[in-house]
Amino acid sequence: MGITCTRCQNSGFLNIEQIPEQHIRDDVELVLAWITEHTDHDVQVCDCCGDGQNHYREPGEHSCCDYGPHGPYAYNGGLPECY
Repeated sequence: MGITCTRCQNSGFLNIEQIPEQHIRDDVELVLAWITEHTDHDVQVCDCCGDGQNHYREPGEHSCCDYGPHGPYAYNGGLPECY
């Protein structure tokens, strides 16, 4: 069982409101492509759901199997920042 990320409101991205509505279709690959193609924004992969470039698993969700001292959240005591 996982938890929903509250830092990005389950979107998997920070500042996603800067992307025009017509480019957001709940498609992570489209959002990542938009980020790459544009430079006048602060949109990025959520630093709680990923490393700023890629998501650890499902965007906006934290998998309990990633918790602990050896998972991606080891830097934060083994828990996502929004826990």
